[in-house]
Amino acid sequence: MKIVTTGFAALALSIAPLAFAQFQLDSRYSDADGDLIADVPSDPTKWVDPSTLIFTYTPVEDPAVYADVWSEFTDHLATVTGKKVQFFPVQSNAAQIEAMRSGRLHVAGFNTGSNPLAVACAGFRPFAMMARADNSFGYEMEIITFPGSGIEKVEDIKGKQLAFTSETSNSGFKAPSAILKADFGMVPGQDFEAAFSGKHDNSILGVANKDYPAASIANSVRKRMIARDVVKPEQINIIYTSQTFPTTGYGIAHNLHPALQVKIRDAFFTFDWNGSKLQREFEKSGEAKFVSITFKKDWDVIRKIDAANGVTYNCK
Repeated sequence: MKIVTTGFAALALSIAPLAFAQFQLDSRYSDADGDLIADVPSDPTKWVDPSTLIFTYTPVEDPAVYADVWSEFTDHLATVTGKKVQFFPVQSNAAQIEAMRSGRLHVAGFNTGSNPLAVACAGFRPFAMMARADNSFGYEMEIITFPGSGIEKVEDIKGKQLAFTSETSNSGFKAPSAILKADFGMVPGQDFEAAFSGKHDNSILGVANKDYPAASIANSVRKRMIARDVVKPEQINIIYTSQTFPTTGYGIAHNLHPALQVKIRDAFFTFDWNGSKLQREFEKSGEAKFVSITFKKDWDVIRKIDAANGVTYNCK
């Protein structure tokens, strides 16, 4: 499986509507109802009802930290579904998508940028997102640098290095690539050197430690790292903040037994955040609960960013 980028379209992302190719699922999936996600198989013999549910959280930070953060939720998921639940730490978005595509992953949170790839190529059915107490949700892409880097504004990145995270990341690659091209006339490899750190925490630490002069990151990750005292606010200067994007989407493999899918959804929306490890971690970036979302509506801007970047998906 690989992502193929075919160039950058000079489009301002804030201008709607954008013309883009129709989003399509891999041929192994169907979408009879037009909601842009894989239908549950109509043939009951294709339903999967595992004794142990495998759950992953998007690999944006230290997996060991998040195994503990999610422990109370996975206990709740086990109670509601009557299944054993195992937290499976993954090191990359590609590994997470391949795990669901191959049937080794059942419940997951996929990051913003990799949601379309997971939906198209792995049969991912997202239905939830973390939100603030007032039901608002989302995060912003930031371009950051360190004090004394010589970079005071985005244009100062020309001739220098900018760290991205991975090609599947919205704030770590897709959005900044389109914005830099559309708004600043800057293209990686031509106007600046592009580096790939692998994860948002790597980029943030890289800038804080002066390994990278600048990086594009998700501010929700930065806020949590500052709250945990992994980095200090004075180590980072923010020179650009984007529009608000949807954050990690939570969902299920399309071929799980329909009754099990209902129970998994119920587990997300009945989990008690009060006093939980999940609350203590994610309140650092403002989240307080799970809310219902749809891929068709809430990821519309992300699909447009993909189109502006000329991104297509090869699900082979």
